[in-house]
Amino acid sequence: MKLSVIVPVYNMASEEKLIWCLDSLVNQTISDYEIIAVDDCSTDNSLEILRDYEKRYPEKFYVIASPVNKKQGGAKNLGLCQAKGDWIGFIDSDDWVTPDYYERLLTLAEETGADMAGCDYHLTGEHSMKIGQVVHNNKKSQTGVLTKEKYKSLILDSGSLVVKIYKRHIILDFSNRFPENIFYEDNAISNSWMLRAKHFEYLEEPLYYYYQHDTSTVHTITQKRCEDRMEAARVMVKEAKEFGYLQEYYPEIESSFTTLFYVNTLFSYMAGVKKKSCGFVRELGQEMRETFPGFMENPYYQERVHAEERKLIKMHMKSTLYFMMYYRILWGYRNFRKKLQKKRG
Repeated sequence: MKLSVIVPVYNMASEEKLIWCLDSLVNQTISDYEIIAVDDCSTDNSLEILRDYEKRYPEKFYVIASPVNKKQGGAKNLGLCQAKGDWIGFIDSDDWVTPDYYERLLTLAEETGADMAGCDYHLTGEHSMKIGQVVHNNKKSQTGVLTKEKYKSLILDSGSLVVKIYKRHIILDFSNRFPENIFYEDNAISNSWMLRAKHFEYLEEPLYYYYQHDTSTVHTITQKRCEDRMEAARVMVKEAKEFGYLQEYYPEIESSFTTLFYVNTLFSYMAGVKKKSCGFVRELGQEMRETFPGFMENPYYQERVHAEERKLIKMHMKSTLYFMMYYRILWGYRNFRKKLQKKRG
């Protein structure tokens, strides 16, 4: 078997989201592949749709019905247990791909000797094959036989895990799997996978359609989602310690942790969670200091975190209460300015 594609599914039946994804998979231009769709205890008719595809495409479509909801990480792990392919790919069940997506990536990998391959993707808000907003998932400078400098670059700018395929051994020759029962599971383990790869190739073409809608993980901000992001960052550091690359790539891991665990969590929480907890914000800062005490001196932090955010973070490190009061006033002023501009416009 050349390729296994794993699709975690939870409540994607509405608006034909799941159908768009599955149609793009069953109509791939390669022949030697399997689709492993894992239903994560959907409460809509997603499982019914999956069973229908399994009946229509028995030679390549296989359904697993998870007995309990484990979030995407748990669903992906169930799929990995059944995967027979020499290559492993993942796709979110509300996204879709071009008909030649997997053929293009496999051909690129085979022609170059790569054990990891990827491409760019579209951001789109409609179900169509139109080219939307193109996002460069990686950089040409990261490709080829991987060196320490390229590994550093991949840790800092890994790109999306689902817009890549991986040689089987990178994932399945090791015991670690996706963390379960949280979102942001890809962030937790992607560094370990990339550092096991020896050669990465990348097509600077958007072949993957990343569907934007209100229920997407990235568009839903709750305290629980923030806690999930924090846990994913903890797992990321745990993996670096367990597999022995924390010290070698310390500045890069520190920077990645700071962004995922702290910067993104702090500002998404303050902007998106209505009922804010001073205790949560305080503990977030405390754990950041305990995990990486010198994070503010990290050169990547100075380079990659906006000056205004650095100012607010410095304030937060001194006083959570003062930070929250200042932020509320600042946010209120900005909202007032926006409303004023709309009235004038």
